[in-house]
Amino acid sequence: MDTLSFKTISANKATVQKEWVLVDATDMVLGRMASRVAKILRGKYKPNFTPHVDCGDNVIIINAAKVKLTGNKWENRIHHTYSLYPGGQRAYTPAQLMAKSPERFVEKAVKGMLPKNILGSAIIKNLYVYAGAEHPHEAQQPKLIDLNLL
Repeated sequence: MDTLSFKTISANKATVQKEWVLVDATDMVLGRMASRVAKILRGKYKPNFTPHVDCGDNVIIINAAKVKLTGNKWENRIHHTYSLYPGGQRAYTPAQLMAKSPERFVEKAVKGMLPKNILGSAIIKNLYVYAGAEHPHEAQQPKLIDLNLL
């Protein structure tokens, strides 16, 4: 056989077709929503997925303040940050973070499910989170999807 009839096609930055997707987070469980959004950001639902290329879609999450956690995670789970200074360790619960910034709370969950490398840092820039129902991306004509059907 001199020639191959099928060739593997790898996507690159020039051939990737990016779309805009709108997700309504009202009454969705945070972890399940974040894992599905991470797959969309990564591009794993596309037939031309290439692991080393940002081939995912741009995702807009609205109503981030209405996301929920199961069980007693609002008060029993503890998150830690450390500023690298003596005495710089801080601990906070999800309820405290949600009261301060619901957008940051959802971004933190999605970022934890992306690769921990330069590609993951580039992919997280395609995520836009808003606490309310309004967003400034109407010009991109985002497509509303139901994450429960994925």
